[in-house]
Amino acid sequence: MNTMSLSPLFRRSIGFDRLNDLFETAMQNDVPSYPPYNVEKYGENDYRIAVAVAGFGEGELDVNVEKRVLTISAGKNGRDDQERVQYLHQGIAQRAFKLSFRLDENIEVQGARLENGLLIVDLLRVVPEEQRPRQIPINGKQQRLSNASQSDATQGDVTQGETVETAHA
Repeated sequence: MNTMSLSPLFRRSIGFDRLNDLFETAMQNDVPSYPPYNVEKYGENDYRIAVAVAGFGEGELDVNVEKRVLTISAGKNGRDDQERVQYLHQGIAQRAFKLSFRLDENIEVQGARLENGLLIVDLLRVVPEEQRPRQIPINGKQQRLSNASQSDATQGDVTQGETVETAHA
């Protein structure tokens, strides 16, 4: 088994430990193959995860978000019909599962629904105003910082109780 540590890359970096964890998780070979799922992107900010959950009801599925990790899990509650049914062929897997997805800090879970045997989880990227790209207007008539600080300094020379006389023509 090959293991690769990325810690030398992060010796001089602060706050990138989540990125290191992401790389280490990606290098693991225990990628779940059950149940099958799709991660879909619609437009620039809309995402959807569709998980094939044939045979599971809404009460048997759990969708949770904790510390930016979306976890989808299911377990079969002891069903009464299991004792009465003798399967000649059982092709629909109904075993317990747990899928986890790491979410970016700006991704919000909008909702989940069960539709045609698929559990659909809608996600939306909500970018805060301060992180959105913005156009900076170029205005030649604005005061320069050095001029503004000089005018602030001259205004600061006036003490309380003094009046500033201005010449009126």
